[in-house]
Amino acid sequence: MSVTGDAKRAQALLFQAPMEGRLKGMAASGIEARFPVPFVSELALKEKQIQQNVRPIIAVHKWFARRPGTLFRSLLLAEFAELPLEEAYFRPHRLDGLRVADPFMGGGTPLFEANRLGCDVFGWDVNPMAYWIVRQAIEHLDLRRYEEMAMRIGAELGDDVGDLYTTTCKRCDNRTAHVKYFIWVKTIACEKCSGEVTLFPGRVLAYAGRHPRNVVLCRSCHDLTEIDKLDAPGRCGSCGELLVIEGTAARGRCTCPDCGHYQAYPHASKGPPWHRMVALEYHCENCRADHRGRYFKRPEDEDLERYASAERSLARVRPKLIPDDCIPLGDETARLHRWGYQRYRELFNARQLLGLERLGRKIVDVADPRIRNALATNFSDLLRYQNMACRYDSRALKSLDIFSVHGFPVGLVQCESNLLGIQRRGTRTNVGSGGWSNIVEKFLKAKRYCERPFEIRYDGRKKTFVPMVGEWIGDSRDAHGPERRVVALHSRTATRASLPEGSLDAVLTDPPYFANVQYAELMDFCYVWLRKLLHGEPAFEPVTTRNPDELTGNATLNRDLDHFTKGLAAVYRRMARALKPGGPFVFTYHHNALEAYYPVAVALLDAGLACTASLPCPAEMGGSIHIHSTKSSIVDTVFVCRSTGKVQRGELARSGKDIAALVNRDVELLRRGGVRVTKGDARCVAFGHLTRMAVWNLREHWDTTLSTGEKLARADRATEGLGSWQEIENWLGDDILCETRRGQAVHESRVAYDETMDADVSF
Repeated sequence: MSVTGDAKRAQALLFQAPMEGRLKGMAASGIEARFPVPFVSELALKEKQIQQNVRPIIAVHKWFARRPGTLFRSLLLAEFAELPLEEAYFRPHRLDGLRVADPFMGGGTPLFEANRLGCDVFGWDVNPMAYWIVRQAIEHLDLRRYEEMAMRIGAELGDDVGDLYTTTCKRCDNRTAHVKYFIWVKTIACEKCSGEVTLFPGRVLAYAGRHPRNVVLCRSCHDLTEIDKLDAPGRCGSCGELLVIEGTAARGRCTCPDCGHYQAYPHASKGPPWHRMVALEYHCENCRADHRGRYFKRPEDEDLERYASAERSLARVRPKLIPDDCIPLGDETARLHRWGYQRYRELFNARQLLGLERLGRKIVDVADPRIRNALATNFSDLLRYQNMACRYDSRALKSLDIFSVHGFPVGLVQCESNLLGIQRRGTRTNVGSGGWSNIVEKFLKAKRYCERPFEIRYDGRKKTFVPMVGEWIGDSRDAHGPERRVVALHSRTATRASLPEGSLDAVLTDPPYFANVQYAELMDFCYVWLRKLLHGEPAFEPVTTRNPDELTGNATLNRDLDHFTKGLAAVYRRMARALKPGGPFVFTYHHNALEAYYPVAVALLDAGLACTASLPCPAEMGGSIHIHSTKSSIVDTVFVCRSTGKVQRGELARSGKDIAALVNRDVELLRRGGVRVTKGDARCVAFGHLTRMAVWNLREHWDTTLSTGEKLARADRATEGLGSWQEIENWLGDDILCETRRGQAVHESRVAYDETMDADVSF
């Protein structure tokens, strides 16, 4: 996306009506003194519970580990608004003329928040999928024309393949009931007798809860029986055999039901495993009114024939959009290779490939480029539900998309969602998930939010939607009006960003976390399809999203801490040079290992920045699938950095005891905001303070000409000199040193108050 206006014009576009909290220039005290941790923490926690409800814009397309939008709004207002944050937050603002950059834009959260407040925004990312997602989120779209085209395409697709997603209701004999989910189980051949071994991890298809009773698969006739108690399952309602709850496969080994042979799986050399359809969950509009619970059935001959007809139809198609790309080796894709998957198309079954090919062709034929691009984005987001790596959640009774754990999970029970989606008659509300109508609905909500953003104010359990009248997200407010903003997005590394010196008012970013999620490996799954739909789009010329400039640790590609440090430092230097003297350079970071913070320290020192504050803020939910039951922290450190300014003397720690006092204080503030702090959270907070102080102590005599290895070593020594984590632990409150998210408790600092602690130290 090119620049869509200029800064002078954007600065002149002020509302005619009075607005609260207009730009007052550089804040006298800034984020460091105007960021109330309890207030922001409560907002961030509430947002992360159901982030799409608070920031619907993120539903434009899947991205990973998005930081809270409420956090970045708070940071901008703490720095640039006149009122205290608690008063300013729920009022509309215009910060026109400010220029804000994000060199690692990822899912775009800092840019969305800055753009919404009227700032000119500049973003970079080496991953073309990140660039595309942010571009589609922020680009103005005629929603009426988009919705008409999306519904038309959905109807045409229904005419083409709708019959493939119908079944006969067992209860009322309706022959046009809609299948929500087809349940498949992986199957291999027995090494000894060549018989079929279905890899059941267990035979409970659905647990009682969202459905009145437990649903169990019979091991003899494969029919479904509903039972009340799993510890006394009884007999199959069809064949009378005793029901067995246990499966045939676990921990990479399975038992052949015919000959009893015990063998290992998977076998990559034999190619991908095939799947057997074992159940359907469906929706019947005809008898729904007097039916309790869900509808389940064993697949009948007509269901199997519908799938066979999809296979025959696909065989007659000459694909234009189905990718034939190989799956390259990587840290995450190695899991796919272990199961014998070599090409991305092997992750889809015949019905999915047929439907996606026909859907893609309809999208490519749309004349309006902005609407075509929006629909192509919908197609890409749909892919994560339309593949044979999706799993069926037997408790929530829904499909878990391929990226639900930020990786490539290869389960034994797979879930195929209805491609079209199911909408109730009259209300047109969606039933189930993972279909075209679901994706279009959430995309519309996302783009409507851009036109009329809101905040949610909480009073206990009561929540109030507060419209932010006058704020909006986009490159323009409408297709032909004069209100336009500078939105400059770049699908390339920020290490080569070209910005005039002193041209930025702020840098806000969420940089890569070393050795964390391999976004490029994951996003290739969507990219190989999307680049066919966007033929000719410059950002999609590379055959993969993988890039040598990507800043994540990756053992497969030999990208180590040295690579990460050099890249991070190069970006920080460029952004610091473009930042006005004293302007805030703010970024979030957390990691379970202290050595992962050393590149951050080196990058700041190379850029000539001092860290004036390290503020805690929750960034994840402990119940998130990818971190549930782990010791991972949900708390980020928000590093506030400047080239010149002041630091409160009380923030300058000299020992592990001092660091612990700051951690105890921050834990208390987090708890006031509703965060149940664990030992892992406290450790990350401590690592933030250790890093901040290492930068402070090294900055005056830092030698930028040293080798990267020596720089990292100096950061290591400076950090360790302040105190080890073990030493800091000794001074923490006893209730922090637990591994579970317990209730709140407040305790005093272990360091006596000194009246000189509030004095400022200039740098």
